[in-house]
Amino acid sequence: MGDAAVSEESVVNQHELNPSEKETKEKTKANETSTKKAKKKSQSNSKEISKHLENNLYEKETENLKNNVYVVFVECETPGNIGFLARTMANFGLSKLVLINPPELKEEAFYQAMHARHLVENAMIFDTLNDFYKHVVIDFKVASTGVAGGSYNLSRIPIKPEELGSKINTNVNTAIIFGREGNGLTNKEIESCDITVSIPTDPSYPIMNISHAAAIIFYELFKNRNEFPVEGLEESTSIEKEYLLKDMAEIIDTLPIPDHKKKTGLRSFKNIINRAFITGREAHTLKGILRRLKMKQEE
Repeated sequence: MGDAAVSEESVVNQHELNPSEKETKEKTKANETSTKKAKKKSQSNSKEISKHLENNLYEKETENLKNNVYVVFVECETPGNIGFLARTMANFGLSKLVLINPPELKEEAFYQAMHARHLVENAMIFDTLNDFYKHVVIDFKVASTGVAGGSYNLSRIPIKPEELGSKINTNVNTAIIFGREGNGLTNKEIESCDITVSIPTDPSYPIMNISHAAAIIFYELFKNRNEFPVEGLEESTSIEKEYLLKDMAEIIDTLPIPDHKKKTGLRSFKNIINRAFITGREAHTLKGILRRLKMKQEE
């Protein structure tokens, strides 16, 4: 029994004094610690990269709202409403105010603008919408109206602000056009736009104040900035859509139908194209198909 005890003690002491095993354990522990630190660092770096990308995207979209979205007020009747509109713009990062044939910009306009006074001071002023379009190339025109249309008034078939906000491409020059306080936009002014946006309200009192309507539309633009940029999904430009509509107009013009039906058919096609927010690639594809149809007709 005594010899066995001595033998066990000798083995234990040998293990305690074995430098190679001790060194191996220390190295293993150090490697585990190093691996944990590396994993934490990797996770931290991933979070930092993700946050950096999010910040860059946020900054890009914020700059797009600031530089590419034009807020157009047509023939405002009350200077104070110009100030209210400027103030609402500033709330949502918009800076391009355009006034069409406005009243004299009295102190009321600047007073109501509060801290957005600079937007009124720097507003672009034109006599007509066409003058504005000649000065600035607008790729997408949005008409705001309180009077929505139906199947017999194609130019006034609207989308809701939420749909506009989720689909609009702020990478291109976009004009959001508000009409007169009393009469809004004319049919001709609306027809010149790509799409109409309208806010659902109670039928007993459907028309909203300009700044209230603007706040709802601007909020939807602001909250629905594109979060996942995908290559190849750039919206078609005004020129691409113009050529597409031109080809369709030429095809429709060859059909043996009354002129008013040709006009209605082209307007319907334009509405579909604009409400769909087609991409540049889709526009080119459709254009190619229309050209083949034209060639087929000419055979």
